Parts: sequence; C-alpha cells; structure tokens
Amino acid sequence: MTIRKKLMLFIPLLVLLVNSVTFFLFQSGKVVQQSYGLMMDRILLYKQSAQTAEDHLRTLYAYLLNPTDDGKAAVDQGQSKLLELRHTLSAKGTVSPNLSVLTGYVHMLDTLREQEQGALAAAGTNPGTALIRYEEAEKTTGFIREESQRLVDLELSYYEPVYRQIQLENERMNRLGAAVFVVNTPLSIVVAIWISRSITGPVGRLVGMARQIAKGRFDTEPPPLRSGDELGILSDAFRQMLADLKILIEKDKERLEMDRLVKELELQALQSQINPHFLFNTLNVLSKLALLEGAEQASDLIVSMSNLLRYNLRKLDQPVTLRDEVGHVREYIRIQQARFRDRFRFETDIDEAALGTRVPALTIQPLVENAFAHGIEGLERDAVIGLAIRREAESVLVAVSDNGSGMSEEVRQAPLRLEAGTAAIPGRQHSTGLGTRNVFKRLQLLYGRSDLVDIESAPGKGTTVRLRIPQGKEDKETHVSVADCG
Repeated sequence: MTIRKKLMLFIPLLVLLVNSVTFFLFQSGKVVQQSYGLMMDRILLYKQSAQTAEDHLRTLYAYLLNPTDDGKAAVDQGQSKLLELRHTLSAKGTVSPNLSVLTGYVHMLDTLREQEQGALAAAGTNPGTALIRYEEAEKTTGFIREESQRLVDLELSYYEPVYRQIQLENERMNRLGAAVFVVNTPLSIVVAIWISRSITGPVGRLVGMARQIAKGRFDTEPPPLRSGDELGILSDAFRQMLADLKILIEKDKERLEMDRLVKELELQALQSQINPHFLFNTLNVLSKLALLEGAEQASDLIVSMSNLLRYNLRKLDQPVTLRDEVGHVREYIRIQQARFRDRFRFETDIDEAALGTRVPALTIQPLVENAFAHGIEGLERDAVIGLAIRREAESVLVAVSDNGSGMSEEVRQAPLRLEAGTAAIPGRQHSTGLGTRNVFKRLQLLYGRSDLVDIESAPGKGTTVRLRIPQGKEDKETHVSVADCG
C-alpha cells in the first residue's frame, strides 16, 4: 500500500468516525431540545393566556370606571391579543396529551371574550348589566387561572416519564461520548505513530546507509523493506544502485590492475631496451659484418634478435593478432634453435582462419619460453615443443605443450590462482621476467573471465597450457575473410 493510499484511507476514516459520533450526539441533543421546547412552549402558552386574561380584565374594569378613547383602544388591543392566544392554543391542541382539558380551556377563553364584549356593549346604556357582565368575566378569569395551573400540572405529569427518559438518554450520551473519546484518542495516536514510523523509519535507515556509503563503507547491505509503497521502491532502487556501484568499483579495480600490469610490462621492456636505436643499429652492423664474413647463420640470428627486441618494445597496451604473436614466436624459436640445435624440434598445428583473433601483446611467447626454461632444458635429445591454434564454436584454442619434466600439483595450481610475489615455477631466472602469471592475469582482466586458462601436467609427463580466447564480432568477420581468401 502506498503512502498516499495510507493517508487517503486512514485519515478520512478517523474523520468519518469522529464526525459520525458528533452527528449522533447532535441528533440526540436535538431530540431532547425539541422535547423540552414542545413542553415549555405549551406551559408558557398556558401561563401567558392566563396572565393576558387577567390583564385584559383589569383594562376592562378601568374602562368601565372611566370610559375614554384610550381606554377603549386598550380594551380592543387586549381582545385582539386574547383572540390570538386562543387561535394558538387551538392549533397546538391537536398534539396535546390533554386534548379534552385544553378544549374546555379554549372555550373558557371564548366565554371570557363574550362576557367582556357584553360588558362593553352595556357600559354606555345600562351600567348595572355591564357590572353583572364584568363580575361573570371576573369569575371566568378565575376559572381560566385555575385551569391554566391544572394544564401545567397535567403537562408536567405527562412529561415526567419522558423527562426521566431524557435524563437517562443524556447520561447514555455522556457515557458514549466518553467511550468514543477514550477509544478514538489512542486509536488516533496509534494510527498516527504507525503512519509516521512507516515513513520516518525507512527514511532514517536509508539516511544511515547513505552516510555509511559517504564514508566509503560499501560492505553493508540496506535493510530489506517488505512494504510496497514508495519507500519500498526507493529502498529497492537504493539497493540496486549500491550493487551497481560495487560492480563499477570492481571493474575500476580490474582496469587499474590491468593498467598496472601493462605499466609493469612497459617498465620491464624499457629496462631491457637501454638505448634501442643504438642497439638496433649495432645489431644491423653486426648482421651485415657477419654476412660479409660468410657467417650467414650468425647474421640470421642477429636479425631475429633485432625483430624480437623490436616486438618487445612496442606499445603493450594495444592488442595484436595471433598472426603477429606466431611470427614473434618463430623469431624466438629461431634463436633457441641456435642454442639447443638438434636437441628439440618445434611442431605447429595452426588453423589459418583463427589467426585474425586479437589478443594482448606477448601472450604466447612467454609460454613457449617457460617451456624451454622449465620443461625441456634438462633433456639432451628428442625434446618437443608444440604450438596448436584452432577455432572452436565461440572461442579460439591456443595450446603450448612440451614433453619435459612436468610439474607437481602444487606448482601447477600456483599460476592458476594468480599468486603474486615469488615465481610460481622454480628457475625463473632463465625467463625474460614476464611470467605465466602476468599472461593469465591480463587475459582474465581483458575478457572478465577466470575460466580461460587450463594447465595439464604431471611429474615426468610434460606440460600443456591451454588458452581459450573468446571471439568477438570483429574477430569472426576477420576469420571469415581470411578463410575466403584461402
């Protein structure tokens, strides 16, 4: 559930709950208020009608004693008011619980009004009749006062159970309001804390992880969030970003390691060149001199040595083709043949279609040199060094083999583990210093794989080093063109 849904769901629910309880309390209070109002309206109306009858009787008495225009106007106004109250009582009598008593009360008001009109009519012509009418009106007013009190008592008696019920209802509403307050307050607090923690908790953990990463600590994984809200998505994105960052750091380390190895090769090559132009010129002079003196083999060896040095002094961070590597190996073999003569033979099994594959410079020659230095050096005759290159489904297989002394399992595993420091194979002082570990490490860094190298060897059974070079799109196109040309 997203944070927006949580807020849009729980907050309106709380508001709806509070509003519902408030509306219920308001409606209950309104019913109570209406009951009180209805009862009090009739009671006040009874009191008012009795009081109006008495006031009107006094006004009539004053007019009979002293007939004036003002007195007549006051009498007329009192009659109008009394008539209005009579109509009001008649209208409210339909909902009165004491309908029969109220009907008699209304008739008393009609009787009072008729008696007052009779007194007014006889006031100017027959004062005695007017006085009798007045006395009758006075008695009727007394009856009206008594009936008014009786109606009030009847109303109170009738509404007493209702009043008790209203009191009980008020107490129940008070208890309900208190219960709603007791329940709603903790519920609101719990929901507020839950929503707050569901937001601030993951944010706090992500902030803590960001601080750890800012300090360079990439080994701590962010805590997983099971929620499917925006913070869960943010946490997953943060985790993925951290994983990608670790991958980039590892790739950067590999690139730096590759650069370090290339620089190491370049430094070793520079250390061996001293003065390349002078050395090349000297070798050329020696080659010409040997040729002039009839030492053709010595001249060829000097040329091979010059080519070998020139290849070693090229830029080592640029890839070369297997064709260049094979040519470099042949120059090296030519020099070794002058040393070992008939003690060894060099056998090749090369697929021409695979020679367009690009590899790091100085990949094959160190393996061949290692075969001489640690494989066949102790053999007096029948030594064999083989170089096989052939295409496979998705790679090119390069195999360098010898029938020399072989090696133990511990020595065989050392270069595969890419152990640094001391030489993996004894007698490294006869090597150029490049070493098999350097070759294997560069292949691993270049192709990003650790399954490209295999060494098959046992004491007294020779050694075979196999390299599987992955083919790229450009290599495949090159292979096709070479095959077509063949």
